[in-house]
Amino acid sequence: MMSNKMADQLGKIDESLLEDFIASRCGAYREEVLVKPGFGRDVSLVELPGQQVMALTSDPLSLIPTLGLQESAWLSVQLMANDMATTGFAPQYGQFVLNLPAGFSRDDFKIYWEHIHHYCQNIGMAITGGHTGFVEGQNSTIAGGGTFISILPKDQALTANQARPGDVLLVTKTAALSSSAILAMSFPKTIKDKLGNETYQKACASFYNTSSLEEALAAAGSPGEKVVTAMHDVTEGGISGAIYELAAASGCGVRLEKDKVPVGPVQQAICNLFDLDPMRCIGAGSMIISCDKSRVRLIHDRIRAKGIRCTVVGELTENSGGMVLLEDDGSSRPLDYQKTDPYWAAFSNAYKQGWK
Repeated sequence: MMSNKMADQLGKIDESLLEDFIASRCGAYREEVLVKPGFGRDVSLVELPGQQVMALTSDPLSLIPTLGLQESAWLSVQLMANDMATTGFAPQYGQFVLNLPAGFSRDDFKIYWEHIHHYCQNIGMAITGGHTGFVEGQNSTIAGGGTFISILPKDQALTANQARPGDVLLVTKTAALSSSAILAMSFPKTIKDKLGNETYQKACASFYNTSSLEEALAAAGSPGEKVVTAMHDVTEGGISGAIYELAAASGCGVRLEKDKVPVGPVQQAICNLFDLDPMRCIGAGSMIISCDKSRVRLIHDRIRAKGIRCTVVGELTENSGGMVLLEDDGSSRPLDYQKTDPYWAAFSNAYKQGWK
């Protein structure tokens, strides 16, 4: 249950609650838990016999009427797959818990589940179980939750806490990828009227670029290469939030160059319309990659070979250097961590204003 104060906060819980309270209250101690819950860590690792580990990640499932059943199924699968991709491997097994609205028809359920099956099949993941039920009063766009699991070689599984001072930071694709796509699909008439049909069409097409599995696997390369030190997918808080989380998980500082953060013209136009900073709003589909300076060209070329943009945006520093954002004019300021992604308010305000 949530307190009233927590209920007023949209999005993820804050760093202090996770680190100071939850992380020290995770049930029984078991020595085989190598990576437990923590700020900036989307994947846990449990040691198994034979020099292997079990990687686990969990997320809510989406059921968003304004997007559609296929699009909701895509988000339900790909957002968890993006988390697992940060290990350098694809997910292998999936558990799904579906708490569906009581009025959700069986025919719509079959369509939704057919797409989930299809997307899991495409990434080579078996659905191993879960729970499905219909719940009275369920009106949320979150239709339950899931857990993805992979069995990996212990010495090859990446986690966000493995980055090091001196590592270079790369970002794939563009900032605000998923937020701009969902806003366009949710308010089509407004986007067409104010930004034109071409921008609308390009934004909608970018929705299916919100998987970052392909570039993560390309960057990691063959098993045992150890080209990448750590990865973190971009979700709430955008690119700046994801970089802050990765640095914090690794105990590093960071120097992020704002003018190097990639922002596509479509994403910039939509963010301007909704008064959003592209760097700071939900950006699923982009991946943050840290690596040694000597590996930048190799990783860049591998990702570009997939037809995916890859940009150097900064570097990790010693923890004493702090979290620093270099502005366009050359000045610097602390890179702060926002507790609430501004996307939620922007969406809500547009809806209240009657945008269509």
